[in-house]
Amino acid sequence: MPTERVKSFLQKVPGNLRVIEIEDNTHTSELAAQALGVEVAQIAKSLVFLLKGNPVLVVTCGDMRVDMKKLKNAMGVAGKVSMAGPEEAEEITGFPPGGVCPFALKAKLPVLLDESLGRFPVVYAAAGSPHSLVPVSLEDLQSITGGRTLDLGK
Repeated sequence: MPTERVKSFLQKVPGNLRVIEIEDNTHTSELAAQALGVEVAQIAKSLVFLLKGNPVLVVTCGDMRVDMKKLKNAMGVAGKVSMAGPEEAEEITGFPPGGVCPFALKAKLPVLLDESLGRFPVVYAAAGSPHSLVPVSLEDLQSITGGRTLDLGK
């Protein structure tokens, strides 16, 4: 179970990060924000992009869009960039749509963290299912994922 994988992962990292499980569906940033009573921007959405066929995970605030030019520049890639489809994202990350966690991934991926996440002391990232979340700071995301923080917003 993907949520159990996230819980197990969190037991091995410093800090006191814990998974929150709720009955409400958190499949989208809007639904997650409504269920938690927070702003849409406080939801950390994890998106898989393909750059020349190579996956990269981008984590940004729920109210942001990823600028493809900035993403290509950050990765030093020219050419086509596309967002992975739901099945492809699940195959790459090991998490279902609406539950893609930025860590405890199936395989190691480059992770880029949009600086917009720093607007809040805590954001809520999916934790393996559309009914689980983990409150986390940008600093914790950097530490856990080894991700680079950049301006990727549009």
